[in-house]
Amino acid sequence: MKYFSRRAVKPGDLNPAYRLFGGTLLAWIDEEAAIYASCKMGPGKLLVTKYMSEIDFVSSAACGDILEFGIEVVSTGKTSLTICCVVRNKVTRQVIIVVDRIVFVCVDEMGNPTPHHIKAERESDVPEMA
Repeated sequence: MKYFSRRAVKPGDLNPAYRLFGGTLLAWIDEEAAIYASCKMGPGKLLVTKYMSEIDFVSSAACGDILEFGIEVVSTGKTSLTICCVVRNKVTRQVIIVVDRIVFVCVDEMGNPTPHHIKAERESDVPEMA
């Protein structure tokens, strides 16, 4: 799995237990995954999040932690792209959350599914962030 981006956990991201609020993390995942899917589908394509599988909060994150987002393609369909996302602590490498399947669908201006043209780029061609 390649880790493409990072986020710092800030005081405004915390819940009353002083841990990263789950809803904030899910919003970050949706945004990061959508950016990844958009890059794969090509410029000018509109896409929507269709589905997120069961979500497994493995551990928590605290203020000051740096999280990194690992994303990889699981499968492609005619109009869809399914990816997996793992978020881990940058320093300890401890997994925070795993989302096995996030499905994005390419749509037209009316919101109807439309075919995409996923680039034939190999995962190994994308540099991993240190």
